[in-house]
Amino acid sequence: MQLSHVHAMTIAERALDLIQDGYTVGLGSGRAATAFVEALGKRVHAGLRVRGVPTSQATANVATRCGIPLISLDEDTSIDVTVDGADEVDPQLNLIKGYGGALVREKIVAAASRRLVILVGAEKLVPVLGTRGILPVEVVPFGAPLCRRRLQGMGHAGTLRAMDGRAFVTDNGNHILDCRVAAIADPAALDRAILSIPGVVGTGLFVGMAHTVLIQDGERIDVRQRGTT
Repeated sequence: MQLSHVHAMTIAERALDLIQDGYTVGLGSGRAATAFVEALGKRVHAGLRVRGVPTSQATANVATRCGIPLISLDEDTSIDVTVDGADEVDPQLNLIKGYGGALVREKIVAAASRRLVILVGAEKLVPVLGTRGILPVEVVPFGAPLCRRRLQGMGHAGTLRAMDGRAFVTDNGNHILDCRVAAIADPAALDRAILSIPGVVGTGLFVGMAHTVLIQDGERIDVRQRGTT
């Protein structure tokens, strides 16, 4: 069962407990992350002082509508915490992300953050990454044919993601190959192998990046911390 709007708002409110006045906050993409942005906007209207770094133009639009001041990543930007969603979470809190198409910007913002907090419904928990069968890979359009052949040779046939009858284009101007995967025994090794293909910009594998995962399981919210699962 997908995370409902009510449950998304509930888990978003819980994540607000991690936000302090004066924080710079990475703002993720997707249903749960959007609910967090909307909840954060209400706190901003009530006087909370934060700055946001959005991971997608869609998130930037929501944040602007909610009155959250936005800044871009530069040499002086230090992100205190990023709140985002995920498509798969394994027992070690490794992730697959990117079903929404913002994987590269999400990974950049996560890497620039002191803490990455992930909000998911219990249906996103998997025994091993790859359970849902898809790994998004962002590629430069010029290199997409080569990337597709190389991924096919690795046993990960890729389908060019489309929207409205055309190739989906990320905020970076790139395309996404949705690659077929089974259980991924070594996510870090697979990530390195795919990144070695010329034209690959990034993968949806987020290995060792999440610090905290909040899980909405019915009416209960479970909290898992890296190193304690």
